[in-house]
Amino acid sequence: MVSPSKIDPSASPAAFYGFELRRLREKANLSQQTLGERVFVSGAYIGQLENAARRPQLDLSRLLDRELATDGHLERLHPLLRHPRMADYFVEVVEHEARARTISEYAALVVPGLVQTRDYAEAIFLGAQPLLTEAELADRVAARLGRQGIVEDPTGPVLWMVLDEAVLHRVVSSRQVMAEQLRHIVRLITERQIIVQVVQFDAGAHAMLEGMISLMTFEDAPPLVYAEGPHIGQLIDETALVAKCRQSYDLVRAAALSPEASLARIKSAVEEHEHASDPQ
Repeated sequence: MVSPSKIDPSASPAAFYGFELRRLREKANLSQQTLGERVFVSGAYIGQLENAARRPQLDLSRLLDRELATDGHLERLHPLLRHPRMADYFVEVVEHEARARTISEYAALVVPGLVQTRDYAEAIFLGAQPLLTEAELADRVAARLGRQGIVEDPTGPVLWMVLDEAVLHRVVSSRQVMAEQLRHIVRLITERQIIVQVVQFDAGAHAMLEGMISLMTFEDAPPLVYAEGPHIGQLIDETALVAKCRQSYDLVRAAALSPEASLARIKSAVEEHEHASDPQ
């Protein structure tokens, strides 16, 4: 992890926030551990904020202001941390993806954003928000596709995805778009960029039937879990809960087809979409 003394406050809004937090904490003559206890987080978490490895929630900024007697300084900095193209809750997730050593994701309903094609992503956004303007849609799609550089980067994280079979069959936009999307996944698999397993319908009930999660591990920080629902997402770092999510992921991976059989199943789904007609 980068030493706080080496953080360049001009590098990013998060770096400036971390620099200011460290300056104010030291001015108050508090250790990271003591400050963390006062605002109900760990000392390590305070260190991650100061190193720009984590982003605070607004409520935490307010608590920090109270304990450090800053007259609202950190709360006023908080808007700088927002990303114009992404939901506030997702900005930190993207930063963690770029730092992750491994990303293990389960998707029950749609193709994960890291491997979506442009047409598929557009359809997903419009399905959720049909009144988006063309400019807003373009911004959201560009932000999603911009995350995907880590997939084919040889220094990027190891990416392992488990897909429910429903992901292969749900027609998003059109059969043509679905065939293109699944061919893209096949290419990434055959080029050894990602590992994918499919949980077939006849696997029955399994440990991840109810949701989507992404588990991330790091070289220099504890593991995290990101869980998502409609218009909301949550980063989880509580050790016991992360362990439960890890166990659930391992169980669903065990219930899935092997990577080889999964590749064959995805290729079969491509053919099904290519030879089927869209509803009139």
